[in-house]
Amino acid sequence: MKLSMLGAPGCGKGTQAKKLSAYYGIPHISTGDIFRKAIKEQTELGKLAEKYMSKLVPDEITIGLVKERVQEPDCAKGYILDGFPRTIAQAEAFLEDNSFDKILYFNIDEQTVINRILARRTCSNCGEIYIADENLKPSCVKCGGELVIRPEDSKIEERINTYNKETFPLVDFFKSKGLIFEINTQDVKATEASEQIEEIFNIITKELDAIK
Repeated sequence: MKLSMLGAPGCGKGTQAKKLSAYYGIPHISTGDIFRKAIKEQTELGKLAEKYMSKLVPDEITIGLVKERVQEPDCAKGYILDGFPRTIAQAEAFLEDNSFDKILYFNIDEQTVINRILARRTCSNCGEIYIADENLKPSCVKCGGELVIRPEDSKIEERINTYNKETFPLVDFFKSKGLIFEINTQDVKATEASEQIEEIFNIITKELDAIK
């Protein structure tokens, strides 16, 4: 099963990617994780990526790193790409040598995205994500790390504008290839966050199990 998660920041694609990874036994791969691993191992592309980590990594480096990653043994049965491709140029380059079974597109309205991101807190140690409410403790329940607002989360409107300009055109691009499966989050009936996550997960797995 070869998948990519497509949707605006805060749409829930990362949460679903983790659940799908466990369900299908295939790796959940984020570009951020790829960059960090390549830099730590000081591969040729990792050394190049390290020079750009404070700004946007050029397409040719990102594409090269992702192509290398999906050739690793744990991807033999498939993969879930989270945060890639971000542009049509990246998609076209990736599809020269690789393929997708489905692109999972999370359709969500912008105000919901903004509200989610502004309420998000991330563990500075392990990366676990929490939603700020009256019951939230100041430290991570998994590792005790401090909960913080990520710098990029404070620039949510800028991130949404970038998504709309650079990434949203991928919806039509992948629709033309018959790969899009759209999850309209506004149609989810559950009201509790945990129940919403399970309902969306069930919608996705019903679709994917049919094409396995």
